[in-house]
Amino acid sequence: MAPMLPDQNPTAESGFKILIACVLSLRTRDQVTAEASKRLFSTSSDPFSMAKMQVKKIENTIFPVAFYLVKARQIKAISQKICKDFHGKAPDTIEALLSFPGVGRKTANLVVTLAYKMPGICVDTHVHRICNRWGYVFTNSPDGTEQALRGKLPRGWWIPLNGMLVSFGQNICTPISPRCSVCILGQYCPKNGVLSKR
Repeated sequence: MAPMLPDQNPTAESGFKILIACVLSLRTRDQVTAEASKRLFSTSSDPFSMAKMQVKKIENTIFPVAFYLVKARQIKAISQKICKDFHGKAPDTIEALLSFPGVGRKTANLVVTLAYKMPGICVDTHVHRICNRWGYVFTNSPDGTEQALRGKLPRGWWIPLNGMLVSFGQNICTPISPRCSVCILGQYCPKNGVLSKR
């Protein structure tokens, strides 16, 4: 799921903030991420000033996000790398973004799609589970699902897919005992891997 950002209007200039908010959002509730992002960006809103922040100050600012000690070091390292290697601007390619500490394909795709409006498929646990449950792809990991979708899904659906399936996966097509009886796709779904349903 895309992280909740304070007064976020995605543009090329927002790449840095989206990247940092994505790092904060890992294993953290949306509301906690939004509050921590707001506090951090009110203290430092660009990579140059954030690169100069003491790790301890970043830790105190982003607490209580999950793994805040590790994330504080990652945020400082990311900021320093952006300043040193990318002239102060978060890169706009997945390959470059993957070179940052703590950044995986999900985060890289979010930055590319939200900040730069470039093609990407953000595959989280919901997208991975649902696409395999439907039998649209047959993969063992989110990264595998992303690659399979890139080869099969029409490009116009790449960016909206995550937003469409996250809420659906949280409320209807849940990991355990999905609510198949109220799903409008129930009669068409092969229910791959479903052991029990409601």
